[in-house]
Amino acid sequence: MITCVVEYVIDPRRIEAFERFGRRWMELVDRHGGTHHGYFLPGEGASDKALALFSFPSLAAYEEYRQLFGVHPDFVAADRIRDESGCVLRYERSFMRPLLPGDLAGDLVAER
Repeated sequence: MITCVVEYVIDPRRIEAFERFGRRWMELVDRHGGTHHGYFLPGEGASDKALALFSFPSLAAYEEYRQLFGVHPDFVAADRIRDESGCVLRYERSFMRPLLPGDLAGDLVAER
């Protein structure tokens, strides 16, 4: 499994648009082979930071999903929310390998 972590700098005045954007992407990830773990929005502290985490079974599965960007009408519509509202100022994407509770593979690596 591979987990994509997206760190956003958002316009706090446009949080409602960011929430619409996030809801749309959660649907798209889940519909196209991934598992969305949610968006994490400002609570206390910095009001312009947000995170999204979602996983795919493999990097290859993620790449299949990415091929729909800019092509599939639902993906284009989701990006339009971001682009027209200006709710996202910038973002950075990174990929991580999760270590989850009960993950025996992680325990085996630690024992070696």
